[in-house]
This record gives sequence, structure tokens and C-alpha cells, in this order.
Amino acid sequence: MKYIPLDDVEHLERYRPGGYHPTLLGDKLQDNRYEIIHKLGFGSNSIVWLARDEKAQSCVAIKISVASATGAHGECDILRMLSSKIIASSLRKTLLPLILDEFDIEGPNGRHHCTVTLPARMSINDAKDASRCRLFQPSVALAITAQLIQGVAWLHSLGIVHSDLHTGNVLLHLPDDLTPEQVAKNYDPPELEPIVRIDSKPLGDVNHIPTHAVVPLWLRERSELISLPNARILLSYFVESFVPSDTPRYYSNTPAILRPPEVYFLPKEPVSFPADIWTLACTIFSILGQRELFEGLMPDANWMIHEHVDALGKLPPKWWDTWEGRAEWFSEHGERIDGQPHRLWEERFEYSVQEPRRKKGMEEVGEQEKRALFVMLRGMLTCDPQLRPTAGALLDSEWMRKWGIPELERMNL
Repeated sequence: MKYIPLDDVEHLERYRPGGYHPTLLGDKLQDNRYEIIHKLGFGSNSIVWLARDEKAQSCVAIKISVASATGAHGECDILRMLSSKIIASSLRKTLLPLILDEFDIEGPNGRHHCTVTLPARMSINDAKDASRCRLFQPSVALAITAQLIQGVAWLHSLGIVHSDLHTGNVLLHLPDDLTPEQVAKNYDPPELEPIVRIDSKPLGDVNHIPTHAVVPLWLRERSELISLPNARILLSYFVESFVPSDTPRYYSNTPAILRPPEVYFLPKEPVSFPADIWTLACTIFSILGQRELFEGLMPDANWMIHEHVDALGKLPPKWWDTWEGRAEWFSEHGERIDGQPHRLWEERFEYSVQEPRRKKGMEEVGEQEKRALFVMLRGMLTCDPQLRPTAGALLDSEWMRKWGIPELERMNL
């Protein structure tokens, strides 16, 4: 069945057996404990709804996975592990998710797993997308970065690789005490869009799709307007996460521009914690500045290796000698064959961080901080995964001690 596409809502053809559950505003779940009051967001494998928790008289987020989602229970396994470890931790309210409830529901499209967590406001990528300058205030960028390093270090200390670190999976908190009444008072009411078949025939009595789609609640704010007290983050989306000691993995589903080089050159060696460190460095670069460190539109492996070489220099000999695509861009000695200089990562930092901050009248990264930051990031972007610092070591880096932690203390975190 085909439907007329609608802006800002999920792909309607996913309402089919094995797909989305046809949820309506006012639906009540889990013995009437949760009442659906709005939509927070959607992805290819789930829709996240804002609900009233009648027992707690507060708002919660309910993620309803598609019926065919193979990773839903795996993510819950990770969340259960986290929840059991962090309930008494100082990180509980800021960095890692606490699963509040979980259950299954039956519907016309199958059996769907549901997880209940505290609601979040938006991702830091959403905040950047809402802004023309795509910058956070310097103090906010520092605080977000320091929290993210803490969160990854805590995750790794529990033996878990996140495996999908990027700005879309780092969320900003909503107020902890948000009530449904405050949602109704302070935000726009739900916007409903009728669902229409592309052949103009009536939906009929088909119950696998709702009659109306719900546009997600607009909670975004421009990145440059986020204040330091509102910069508390929550690391999210653990569908790709795994425990290397239990389940070796030989692939990466991280977005290509963030994927570490060992994925291409060491396909027979399992991906592990160092892969997160590379991706964390790329994500930190994006938080501090306007653009990504590495760029490419639907890039293939050769393009990404080219980006790594252009920014970081020649690959280790064992990889350089086996890279079949190098002749398209580089000489045997690593020089660009087009005669242009490399766009080294220091130049990319100037272009993405310093220059946009100057134009916006924001404070640039000072020389002392920049030296400490470069030492930290350049170590994280070492080609050999075994030579990258651990997340625990990053906590004791000069940049964290002199710039990251002091900003967190200003946040009272």
C-alpha cells in the first residue's frame, strides 16, 4: 500500500506487518498506566512518544520498536546493564539512560517491544540544525564535550562499546520535573496530518495504519542559544552497542564519515573500544565547531581513506602499501597528485572552529587550550587502534583537567 508522503513524519509505508505500531494520541498502555500525549521523534526502527505516567504524575518517553526490530531486545539488555550500575551513581541524571519500565504490546503489525525512559529535549545535532551558525557558545561546547568523555569512559569501564557515537545520539535533557500540564501550557498542541492513500481510495477498515500522522513536538532551540545550565546531556541509542568480551564484532555501522580506518584495513580483527575513541574524537570536533572533521556525501571506503590521509597524513606503511585506491589522489610518497596542499586537520580546525567563532563574535580557542586539545584529539585519531588512549586516560588528560572539568564544576555536575 502506498500513501501520499508527509513532511516531518515517519515513512508511512512502514505501517505494515513487522513495522510500526499504529499508535494514536490518547492510547493507554501497560494496564492504562501510560497515556500517549505527543510524539517526540521517529527513526527507521522505532517511534518515540511522550506519555503521561499516571502512577508518577510526570512525563516519560516510550520507545515503541517496529515488530521486526532484531536489536530492540539487545538494546534493552544494554540498558538493563546500565540501569543496574548507575542507579546510585552521580552520572545517573546526566549522562547515561536509566530504563524505567519495559513491556511488549500486541498490535495488527505484530509484537512490539516498548522501553520507558526519561524524556529528552533534542539531540545536539538538532540544535545545530536549528541554527544558521551551527555553533554552541564556547562554555557550552566545553561542557558538552567533557560530559561526553565522562559518559564514554563510564560506558567503557562497564565493558560496553557504544559503536554509534555521533551528534544525533547525544541528547539534551528536558527538565526533570516536567509535567503533562506544563507540556500543554508551554508547547504547541499536537499537529495531526491525515493519511491518504496515493490512489485516493479510502483507508477502509485496514487497522495496520492510523488515520492521522502526528508531527513531532518542536522542542528544538538554536545551538548558540543553549545556556550552560541547560547543557546537560544524555548519551542515547544503544542498538549498535555490544560487549566485546561476550560478542566479538567484525563490522561497524557507524556513519562512514566517523568510521575508524581499522574497519577497512583490519577486517579480520574485531572492532572494540578504540573504535569508539576515534569516533568520539570526530564527534568532539563537530561539537566544538561548525562542521565535521571528515566530509563526504554518501562516501565509499576509498573516499574516507582519502579524507583520513588528507587530514592526518600518510597511513602506516602496512596499510599504505595495500591501499589500492591511493593512486587516484596521492603519489607513492603521499603527496596530492592535483598539486594542492593537504587540508590538514589544523587547517580544518581553523576553518570549522576558529573562523566561525570570530565571525559570530565568540571567544576563540586560546593557544594553551588548543595545544592541549590537539594533543588529546591527535592521540585519539592515531591510525593504529592499539596506540589510541583509553577513555579512562582521557579523563586525566590536560584538556579535561584544565578546561573540561572546570566547566562541569560551573554547571554543578
